[in-house]
Order: sequence, then structure tokens, then C-alpha cells
Amino acid sequence: MSAKERVRLDAMRRVQRGELTVVAAAELMELSIRQSRRLWKRFQAGGDGGLVHLLRGRASNRRLPQELRERIVKRHQERYGDFGPTLACEKLSEEGMVVSPDTLTALLKERHLWQRRRRRGRHRQRRERRASLGMMVQMDGSHHDWFEGRGHPCVLMVLIDDATNRTYARFYPAETTAAAFDAFGRWLQRYGVPRSVYVDRHSIYRDEDHPARPTQFGRAMQELGVELICARSPQAKGRVERRNAVFQDRLVKEMRLRNIADLEQGNALLEKMFLADLNRRYAIAPRHSADLHRPVDAEFVLEEVLCVQEERVVGQDWCVRWRNQWLQIAAGKASAGLAGKRVLVKQLTGGTLVVTHGSGRIDYRLLVSRPVAARSKPLIVNNRLWKPAADHPWNRDPVGRAALRGRPASAAPQQASHAGVRPLSG
Repeated sequence: MSAKERVRLDAMRRVQRGELTVVAAAELMELSIRQSRRLWKRFQAGGDGGLVHLLRGRASNRRLPQELRERIVKRHQERYGDFGPTLACEKLSEEGMVVSPDTLTALLKERHLWQRRRRRGRHRQRRERRASLGMMVQMDGSHHDWFEGRGHPCVLMVLIDDATNRTYARFYPAETTAAAFDAFGRWLQRYGVPRSVYVDRHSIYRDEDHPARPTQFGRAMQELGVELICARSPQAKGRVERRNAVFQDRLVKEMRLRNIADLEQGNALLEKMFLADLNRRYAIAPRHSADLHRPVDAEFVLEEVLCVQEERVVGQDWCVRWRNQWLQIAAGKASAGLAGKRVLVKQLTGGTLVVTHGSGRIDYRLLVSRPVAARSKPLIVNNRLWKPAADHPWNRDPVGRAALRGRPASAAPQQASHAGVRPLSG
């Protein structure tokens, strides 16, 4: 099931147990009451499978023919490229190509031919609190001189429930992905999985250069089925911003009275006294008493979801490179033929590495350096004909030969015959 269908399944099960009405479940699922009643009937008739969309894996019955889609796009680019979608659809319908503005926009977006036009600023109004605990959690990192010069700089990661003001916070050396994972994971362990989390546009939560590509935190929220909402201004998530101001006032003074100057002592103060007192003072009752936090699914290992994950390719030597480290895959996986394939490397909290392929873990050992195959020095055989240079000593005249060059050559001496041997006659 998709993440949206799991949310609907959880809502329908709550209706089945009598915790919610169909009308309350409609608000939770963000559907109309009529559609929610239809889903409730399908759930009663078909169980969990009744919530799966019936057109999954099939093209829409109202999809335009491919030939007509191509004609529409071609004609739009030829004549109506600078027209608005509504006017362009009117002109296309006059030529016999009837299409809605939304469909035309979708066709152009598929081919990267649509450019968004600047619009007027929207009218804004104060947002009402969520109705139930767990519907939305706001999270932010608060940068401040927490120890007033007595210790190293740090950041306070703050989470607050939108409906009840229930708060959790913890100190970290910096506002990093690891800090966000750890703080959010501690909230999950205390209360469960919220429906949505409201954050700013920090690079931890959103990649401005590639908005469609989720960050590590965004990928984890997709796996957990949590909607990630990125605010466009600090005022949009004003509840957590105001809670930051409370911490910067009260918490700083409490730590000053106790002469606290490091992270460990600050976190101990938060866990033992400060957070409980803060929630007792400022938490409020929600409009609806139901707690909409979901328990973490049994199939999830939380520490393997809230961590950095990246794909790596296994080399022909069965090694995987991870941030200047080499992981040698064990020989027991030789039958899987992993050379050249992609595996998933997860770096858990504390630096532990986990390598998985499919749904199973892969055993490995950490190498000090990449293994290098031994190379034998080849035997050098020189078969090239060597000719000495003109100035080589072999080509120099010996002493006295230069004086003989100008003299005529003497006659060759006659060969004397040996005694008793007659010369051969011609």
C-alpha cells in the first residue's frame, strides 16, 4: 500500500474500533464526507484490500490518445506558446482539439515546456491549531549563546505539537542532519509517528537546487509516511519560534543558576526537570481527545530509517567505497553475483555502517586501504639493432691512422710457398 492508503487504513481501523466517527476520519484523511463513507463501505466489504485504488497499474479511462496529445503540444508551440492555458485551450478547441487547461499544463510540464508565471501575493490569515495531538509537529533549531560564554556554542533542537503545545528539546553541537534525525527519533520513541512535520527551508529538509529530489530527512519522512511541510517564513511556524523565545529566556537563566556549561549537563537538566515543568505550565488540551500518533511499523528498524543512506556500486574486487573507506564484502555472498550491482549503505548513529541488498544485510569487513594486486616486473628484452653514433669512440681514428690516409696503398706481399709443396697449376 502507498503512504496515503496506509493513512486511510489507520483511519478506517480507528472507525472500526469506535475511536473516531466517519466524519472525523474524513478530516484526518483530507477527504469529503461522501468519499469517506464510500471508503468505509469498501473497507467493510473488502477489508484492507478495499482501500487500494482500483485503477492501479492501468491507464486512466479518460486519457487522451497519444496521437492527439502530440498534436496538441505541437500546435501549442507553433502558435500559442505565449498564451495562457485557458486562452490556448479556447483557441485549440476552435481547431477541433478539445483539452482542459489543467491537461494542457500537464502535457507541457511532461516535456519541460511550461514556465511558471509570476503571480500576485496571496492573502494570508492566521492558521488555526490542529484539532488533535499528533496531527502536526513543528521542529526548528534554535541558535543562541546558551551558556553565556561558559561553554562551546551549540544549538537547541525544539519540537512542539501544534494542537497541544507539548514540547521536546535537546542540545546538539550543530544543526545537522544527524541532530534532526536524533531529535525526531526521540519524539517517535516517546509519542509515536505524527501525521506531519512543519520545518523551515534549511538544507537539511529541502534541496533548493533540486526541489523535487528529497534530502536524507525527506526520504526518511517518506518511508515513515509523515508529510514534510516546509514553511516559507519564520512567522508561518510561529508556534515553535515563540517556544524558542521561552527557552532562550527561562532555560538560559536556569542554567546560569546551576552553573551549567556543557551539553551533557544541559540535556540532563532538560530531561530531569525543565521539560516536564514547561509542559505542565504551557501545554493545553486539544479540541479532540484522540491521539493520532501512529505506532512505528514492525517492519521498520527505526535506527536504519533515521540515518544517512546512499547507493554504491560493488567493484569487480567486491569492494564498496564509502567516504574514503573500503568495505570488503564477505565471500559468503559470492553466489549473489554482486560485482557491478548497487547496494545500499546506511550510516547509523555513532558511525556504524550497514550494507544491504534487497531486503537482506551483507557481511563485510573494513579495509585499511584498497587491496592492490601484486605486479611482477616484466623481463625487458632489447632486440633493436644498435648502431654507434658518429662521435662514439669506436668510430674515432686510432693514433697515426690519420697520417696514413694521404699515402697510396702498398702492394700486397706475395705469398711464399711452403717447402716441398708445389703450387697448383691453373
